[in-house]
Amino acid sequence: MGPRFVSIWFRHLKTDWFALRHQATRDQPFVLRTSVHGKMVVTVANAAARRVGIVEGISLADARAVLPLLHVLDDQPDLTEKLLRRLGEWCIRFTPHVAVNPPDGLLLDATGCAHLWGGDQRYVEVIARRLRERGYDVGAAMSDTIGASWAVARYCAGDTVVQTDSHHKILFQLPVEALRLEVETVVRLRKLGLITIGQVASVDRSYLRRRFGEVLNRQIDYALGVEQEPIEPLQPVEPYSERLPCIDPVVTATGIGLALDTLLEKVCIRLQQEQKGLRTAMFRSYRVDGRVQELKVATNRPTHSVAHLRKLFDPMLSSIEPDLGLELFVLEAQGIENKIPTQEKLWHHNGGLENVGLSELLDRLAGRFGSGSIKRFLPDEHYWPERSFRPAASLSEVASTSWRTDKLRPVRLLNEPVRIEVTAPIPDYPPMLFRYKSQVHNIVNADGPERIEAEWWQQDGKHRDYYRVEDEEGRRYWIFRLGHYNDKTYQWFLHGFFA
Repeated sequence: MGPRFVSIWFRHLKTDWFALRHQATRDQPFVLRTSVHGKMVVTVANAAARRVGIVEGISLADARAVLPLLHVLDDQPDLTEKLLRRLGEWCIRFTPHVAVNPPDGLLLDATGCAHLWGGDQRYVEVIARRLRERGYDVGAAMSDTIGASWAVARYCAGDTVVQTDSHHKILFQLPVEALRLEVETVVRLRKLGLITIGQVASVDRSYLRRRFGEVLNRQIDYALGVEQEPIEPLQPVEPYSERLPCIDPVVTATGIGLALDTLLEKVCIRLQQEQKGLRTAMFRSYRVDGRVQELKVATNRPTHSVAHLRKLFDPMLSSIEPDLGLELFVLEAQGIENKIPTQEKLWHHNGGLENVGLSELLDRLAGRFGSGSIKRFLPDEHYWPERSFRPAASLSEVASTSWRTDKLRPVRLLNEPVRIEVTAPIPDYPPMLFRYKSQVHNIVNADGPERIEAEWWQQDGKHRDYYRVEDEEGRRYWIFRLGHYNDKTYQWFLHGFFA
């Protein structure tokens, strides 16, 4: 199957857009104006205004002289680019390869897409009809090359589909303007008696190169298909993506789930065959009214498990609003990593962070409660307990040092030690009681002290003497005295809870 391209021509792009927002001007002559060197000039005129002789470039005063009741609106200079991009993103439902073709068109690489819509003719008709229903006056054409599609859309009547390998015959009959040339080049060609593309193509290429440079020959090659014309899609196409167009719009949650299952199965089979797994996936649903809804999931490790990915999407599927119906589903595996299968050993237990079940559980928890709700910590080489650990960058990050297991540490450590009031019989002895949050705790058992010095670079840092204490209700705490007991400025702090 050879390449097939569709060119869409918006005959009155700006005025159609303004007419949709100002219904009173839809069937009336109106123009858009802007100031040029202090003078109001007509920048765009709709079809009704052109029929009475008002064209772009004339002054607004001259236009009003022709039609005193002319409707006038302020032009928006950057509107064309925004409109083409927005319409191009809407056309992605027909093909993933859509490019903007300024100043008044779009280009679609329809290779391998038309059969999903019932053939080439049906494909072009559906695109043109849907755009006209949105309020735009368009012309559309399909052929083997971008240049031929562009020319036929603008210089042939109706929505034309040029059969494969037949674009030469139509092109040779079209005027030279259909080659997308500068006005000066067209004027020079016509002065030489070269009126049609066929006449230009029959001239020796070296002569054309000497008279008009490389541009003319390149445009001829683009139109005839001798040279492949590049196309830059609005959205880069992910290498691992699948599309599922729907003959009838989907309006039920069951239908959405079935579409997701179908796409997941296709993507995961490809990933498994190539020994790859996805880390992030995007599920897009395209509504009939033009709205696009997106769902995104992420995993801790590369995976191609359909069941696991479906569980990640499940909590979010209810947020998709079908409204009048969904006509296209797209699944993109955006983040890809190698996933080399490893041979399992019967006598080795696959536990800890390498456990696949644990990794999948963390993915589901992150999808439900947010990625920030799951944290993993690694040991860090600092003396102060609150600085002796740090957040891990990822689930697979390897610790540079090991956890200390030679000393008991509380189950819960406070982010910052809390100041407490303590009563001690002898300054260097464990306290008899302490007050925390206005409650007095009588100490019945105590162990310590364990001295932890400040880091060497803290010149004025004081040491800490830690005690493990238990109150009369059996609750155990980790408290410390900051500074030497002979120092009258020492203070007591609560730093953690053992139970």
